[in-house]
Order: sequence, then C-alpha cells, then structure tokens
Amino acid sequence: MTEDIKNTQKSIEPQTSPAVITRRRFLTAMTAVTGTAVAGAVVVPMVQSLEPTAAASALATTTVDLTPIEPGMQVTAMWQEKPIIVINRTPEMLATLDETMQKGLLKDPNCTVPQQPPYCKNKYRSRIPEWYVGIRICNHLCCIPHYRPKKGSVAPWWLGGFHCPCHGSMYDLSCRVIKGSPAPHNMAVPEYEIDIAKKKVVVTHMYPLAHLC
Repeated sequence: MTEDIKNTQKSIEPQTSPAVITRRRFLTAMTAVTGTAVAGAVVVPMVQSLEPTAAASALATTTVDLTPIEPGMQVTAMWQEKPIIVINRTPEMLATLDETMQKGLLKDPNCTVPQQPPYCKNKYRSRIPEWYVGIRICNHLCCIPHYRPKKGSVAPWWLGGFHCPCHGSMYDLSCRVIKGSPAPHNMAVPEYEIDIAKKKVVVTHMYPLAHLC
C-alpha cells in the first residue's frame, strides 16, 4: 500500500514552473467546488492574513447554516479570510476513518500534533462524528485542496478525502494527512460551537497551538 501511495504521488505530481503553479492556485480558487459538494463561498488559496490581530480575532466569528448540507455534501464559508469547510459525513464515510488507520495510510492517525482543540482529538476530529468543521488549507504551502469523497477518484486505493492538485498532498475524510504527502501535518481545526437543534455552527477562534502551513 505504501508503494501504491508513492506511485500515486509520482503520477499526479505536476511538472510545472512556479509561475504556472501560482496561476493554478488562482484558477483553483475561482472554480466552483466539484464532485458531490454543494456550492460554497469562493475562496483564495493564498490567505492574506494567516495571523489576525487580537482585536480581529475577538470580533470576527462565522456562522454556518447546516440545514442545506445533505449527507455526503459540504459547504465552504469564509472566516477571518480563511476558508472553513463543513462536511456532513455519512456512516459509510465515517467507516473509512477506521480503514485508513487499519491500512497504515496516515502520518498522524491519533492526532498527536495539536492541530485541533482537545475536544476534537479523536478519529473524527470533530465534536459530533458526522459533522466535520475545519480550515480548508493544505498544511504544505497554504493551497486549497479539492474535496474528493468518492472512493477511487484520486487513486485505486483512495477511500475519499481531500487532494491538493498543486503539490499532491492527500488527506482522509477527517483531514488527516496521508503518508507520502509533502504536507507535514493534518489540516487545522478551529475552535467552534455546534448546535444541532438550531442547525448551526459558529466558528470562534484559531486554536492557538495549530498552524496552517
């Protein structure tokens, strides 16, 4: 399986100049979310301010309505100039989280690197298993990875997750980084509150020990 991942990395790694990569990042941000994803806010991969001021952090929150997000779908919203992704994961999608661990695909399966608040230090990386809330920024060079939930859509062994087309980093459906990816860590999870009864998520702060890239 490890050899399959290495072969996948080689086959999808683009041989492009820095200028072309920069243009690709821009075009990626201006393209609608693909696959089974619902339309979300247009996001920019090169985040203008990765470290907002204390005043901005204290004032800026984002509320996401969960009502239109059907099982298997996702939305992307902006929070402090960062793209926040919310996924409604199906039981089948949740089952792949154990499978990626059993097959030894992940760099940090137990989330030992503090890329998430303590209440999200679990295989789901979330407060509620089916609802994933995270910052949609690749931990390698701050690109915007694509949502690829369908099995086999990136490689024959692919179980679903996120794929960064710029440099080939891959993540599972909890945004845990897959071995062989240039990204060193799992994608960051912000601090947030979720109210299922009111069908909303409120993103409040950047977890202070986490980093984006």
